[in-house]
Amino acid sequence: MTLIDGKGTAAAIRAELAVRAAAFEQKSGKKAGLAVVLIGNNPASQIYVRNKIKACEEAGLRSFAHYLPADVSQEEALALICKLAADGDVHGILVQLPLPRGLDAAALLAAIPAEKDVDGFSAENIGKLAKNEGGTVACTPLGVMELLHRYRIPTAGRHAVVVGRSNIVGKPMAMLLLNADATVTVCHSKTVGLKEICKEADILIAAVGKPKFITADMVKEGAVVIDVGTSRDEEGKLCGDVDFEAVSGVASYLTPVPGGVGPMTIAMLLKNTVAAAERTLK
Repeated sequence: MTLIDGKGTAAAIRAELAVRAAAFEQKSGKKAGLAVVLIGNNPASQIYVRNKIKACEEAGLRSFAHYLPADVSQEEALALICKLAADGDVHGILVQLPLPRGLDAAALLAAIPAEKDVDGFSAENIGKLAKNEGGTVACTPLGVMELLHRYRIPTAGRHAVVVGRSNIVGKPMAMLLLNADATVTVCHSKTVGLKEICKEADILIAAVGKPKFITADMVKEGAVVIDVGTSRDEEGKLCGDVDFEAVSGVASYLTPVPGGVGPMTIAMLLKNTVAAAERTLK
């Protein structure tokens, strides 16, 4: 079994992006800029934002961190996003989710121009993905595709099973795989015969947020298994959707948690931001 090293791959990507960011700065006279908006005091979100800001610094990007209180009004939050949308130094805008109760996340995200939507959540970018017309793609599924590419794991003609149908991971993951010529099955909580379907997968991607949900008897011998989930087990230990120890004896490739898909998500956020900056030169 080959362990897919997301942490090492992400570090290599950040180094590549640093070269592109430097080239952009030389041509434009400014750094590629990412604005991160954090509303409220969710501890996990605070950690994510700190990690994103640190990654920006390492890759030579400029970060703009905006912290708003949990009781901020919809109008105030919307005004900030509109201000960032008009700022020529900001090439990417990210609103850290989840948002506190009382705020309309869909309305705030919709205010981000498609060209600055580095999360790939806008209707325009999702539509482009569905039509295979480019655009910006959600960071986590894009990171999965990057891992498959860098480990030279073919997708064309292979049966890929995606467990989970969220708008953030499952659905864009399925569309990316379909665009890469895989035969794709999407499973969810209402799927009948989940175990049997998973066992048919050449590439199995778990994104349900249930600790150790994918067991060894659900995996075909030699399958590629990508674990997108992040949870805590009964002992409070960080784990993924896949029973790592058991599945490692069956899979040909497997991502760990932590150190697998997680670091790639931030790397793809930076990649989307640099690409957005580069597009302004055209």
